[in-house]
Amino acid sequence: MAAYDEGGDGFYGGRTRTYEGGVGLPRRPRPVTDYGSSMVQWMRTRRPRYRGSHRMEVERPSLSYTVDMLPPLARPQAPADTIPVRHLHQSIGKSKKPITVVRWTPEGRRLLTGGHTGEFMLWNGTAFNFETVMDAHYDQFQAGVTSAAWSHSHDWLISGGQKGDVKYWRPNFNNVETVDDAHHDAVRDLAWSPSDTKFLSASDDTTLKIFDFTARACDTVLTGHNWDVKSCDWHPTKGLLVSGSKDHQVKFWDPRTGRCLTTLHSHKNTVTTTKFSRVNSNLLATSSRDCTARVFDLRMMRDICILRGHEKPISSMTWHPVHSSLISTGSEDGSLYHYLLDEPNLPSGHVPTVAPYDSNDPLNTPAQVIHPAHRIQYAHASTIWSLNWHPLGHILASGSKDNFTRFWSRARPGDTSYMKDRFHIGEEAAEAQGTWNRTFGKKQMREEEEQEAQDEAEGLVDQKNATSSLPGIQGLPGISSDAGSFGLPGIGNYQPPPVQPNMPMTMNADSLASMMGGASAPPAYGSYPAQNPGFPGLMMNAPSTATPPPQPPKLDPNLNLAALQKQLMAQGIQLPANFADPSAWHKS
Repeated sequence: MAAYDEGGDGFYGGRTRTYEGGVGLPRRPRPVTDYGSSMVQWMRTRRPRYRGSHRMEVERPSLSYTVDMLPPLARPQAPADTIPVRHLHQSIGKSKKPITVVRWTPEGRRLLTGGHTGEFMLWNGTAFNFETVMDAHYDQFQAGVTSAAWSHSHDWLISGGQKGDVKYWRPNFNNVETVDDAHHDAVRDLAWSPSDTKFLSASDDTTLKIFDFTARACDTVLTGHNWDVKSCDWHPTKGLLVSGSKDHQVKFWDPRTGRCLTTLHSHKNTVTTTKFSRVNSNLLATSSRDCTARVFDLRMMRDICILRGHEKPISSMTWHPVHSSLISTGSEDGSLYHYLLDEPNLPSGHVPTVAPYDSNDPLNTPAQVIHPAHRIQYAHASTIWSLNWHPLGHILASGSKDNFTRFWSRARPGDTSYMKDRFHIGEEAAEAQGTWNRTFGKKQMREEEEQEAQDEAEGLVDQKNATSSLPGIQGLPGISSDAGSFGLPGIGNYQPPPVQPNMPMTMNADSLASMMGGASAPPAYGSYPAQNPGFPGLMMNAPSTATPPPQPPKLDPNLNLAALQKQLMAQGIQLPANFADPSAWHKS
């Protein structure tokens, strides 16, 4: 569900304050998504399976039923309700370079994008505004982020670059390790093993490699493709690898032996994507530059569905995280199509085909032809290089060669205006119908770019401030991972307990007797920190570094307690009779 938050504040007439203290231009209202109300509504109305069906309000075609919109998890049998047909927002970085990778963070709060500049950019997952930018795979000659993948435990992110390097990242985006010589060419895809102990990489150097994550070393090199390897994936539960190459082949591999198990020759051009379904692990989806995508059943080792409809090569594809029958594809002409595997959606004049599952001979029945359930013909102006679903499955992010990152979601109940926007019918047709104004659209786009640039500038200023991470919060912009250095008002750096002035670090009989009797001054043991003039006797620690507290005074192991007893008693200090016998102290 999307709402709108008014820009600016009431003190400046809708205008915004700049960091220099001036008043900027009025900020356009920014669309904001909030899935909290939908999740609460679902949790309030759902019932356990053993108590019967769910008691949920039926969504009717009226905006008043917007409050009854439920997340995809609440409607596992209704994938059509989850199709993202509505454009929410578009974001563009200050560099205005093509976006090659889009990945939601595991908790869904931010979207990570990478492009030709070799930088990571983080966008807010609720308001879609810029948060931070960081160098990832920047090189003077070969800059560019080509792939990225989160571990199943959500503790690590690995990314591949144009020059063949692989980098390790923590959830707070600290780069902790780099494998510079992972490949001799660009790393096109990455995939984790189910245990997160190894990962698979595919490269334009015609090889795939299995790396030991902890040792940061290559275990196995998979050779067999005759051209660039464009995609790879590791089965979520089985010991099975898949790869797609520019040689038109889809290969299956055994990760233990590195042996090729079988090869599929279904595509007639470069295979751009190979992805196992995380919901139904028996299915594999592939896309190709032959303008088709195919779904394979691993049990029969054959294609069961052919996804047609694209007029240009398919450049990206993704499964829905909840619905196993929903597949989204992006093309080189900027079109975004959504397919339902259980609905052929044949155009008029086409002869319907039978699904292999419904035939008497599933091994020899031709694959069923599926056409798009929904088309967004003008989603982008150029190639869509990456698609990624929000973990909850309610927002789809797309990154394109046209430099834009766009967000898509389902429509509100009763809303049909999206069918006439410029993304569905084009700018000229939308302008003719009055749903889009070219002049206003350019002005709006320019204002959005200025707003993103301002957000980026403010985010970079925030990163310069000395701040630190709070417990349970990771990955915030400009926040260090060093626990113990807080930059919040009223919370200073951790300081060790003060040292008692004039306290020696070691003691012997003479110094201890002189201190307790006051006969002579104690020995000096080094320079002391400056005294706090406001609090006599209280030490002032250095503000830049927090030194560890000194060790407590240590007794000399050769200390003669009998001699010490005589010296102290000569000065009039009364001591127990067993003072010289430490073994008898616990008996007294």
